[in-house]
Amino acid sequence: MKLQGKNILLRAVEPTDIDVLYQWENDTETWKVSNTQTPFSHFVLEQYIAAAHQDIYSTKQLRLMICDADNKAIGSIDLFDFDPNNLHAGIGILIADKSDRRKGYASEALEILTEYCFHFLNLHQLYCNITTDNESSILLFQKQGFQISGIKKQWIRDGEKFKDELLLQKMR
Repeated sequence: MKLQGKNILLRAVEPTDIDVLYQWENDTETWKVSNTQTPFSHFVLEQYIAAAHQDIYSTKQLRLMICDADNKAIGSIDLFDFDPNNLHAGIGILIADKSDRRKGYASEALEILTEYCFHFLNLHQLYCNITTDNESSILLFQKQGFQISGIKKQWIRDGEKFKDELLLQKMR
């Protein structure tokens, strides 16, 4: 199975991705949607990349780089909480640069990864968690067949306020 679409390619993380991952993982704007609280060092990211070749069944996660037609990394898509017994996993996506958003890259990456999960990993379902104010992400996942199945009230703290978070699921 080739993880490539019309406009993008999903590929494994490479050691040459260290600088771009460092930039993305330490962007506090991204922290708001990724539940990150602290910065990542080059050392930690180097260790992550060195272990990225390990099997999803042992690490319970997978990160793939989203590359455009020029083979430039424009984002990443992650599987997390991989559960081979109950056949489900969480999914998260990042298109890092705002100028690369709204071009269909995230939709195409989500479609490719969903196909991989359902037909190669034989998962029964995928899920994601999105705050209710992140309308573009909610729309993205709904267009790919994810349905809202629950709401976690006042789940995510944003400064002095709390945001509700939606649970969206897609079944095979």
